[in-house]
Amino acid sequence: MHPKFKIRIINHMKKLIFSLLSLFIMATGFSQVKRASDVVSFPVVRHDFGKIKQGVPVNYGFEFKNIGKAPVVIESATASCGCTTPAWPKKPVLQGKNDKITAGFNAAAPGPFNKSIQVKVAGFDLPLELIITGNVLSPADYAKYQAETNKSSR
Repeated sequence: MHPKFKIRIINHMKKLIFSLLSLFIMATGFSQVKRASDVVSFPVVRHDFGKIKQGVPVNYGFEFKNIGKAPVVIESATASCGCTTPAWPKKPVLQGKNDKITAGFNAAAPGPFNKSIQVKVAGFDLPLELIITGNVLSPADYAKYQAETNKSSR
């Protein structure tokens, strides 16, 4: 192979490596995605209701704090099914202030449940996730459970 041809190949390889390195540096610099968890802090993101009676709705308030440097707006809270009804603050939550997202569950069908609520914070693409779990017992099974619980607490 001719020496001038080798030099050309080496120069092209250097340019290619430099271009790829520059692209990598730019990609990692721009990929510093801010997360909603950087401005909203939930001490509890999962709540287990335990055993609950069928037909008796339950609620749980997921408390959070604005840990950012500006007011935070909760755009929406969307449940994974119609049996769960979230409620969220409609006004901005000021810096350093607390508020809550309430998860209501209708307990209509017996059996274990695991439901999620996607919380969309303004200015952030990825939502935060809250989880509620538990086990809905029929009225007869719940009465048995209560009787057993009362026996063991004596």
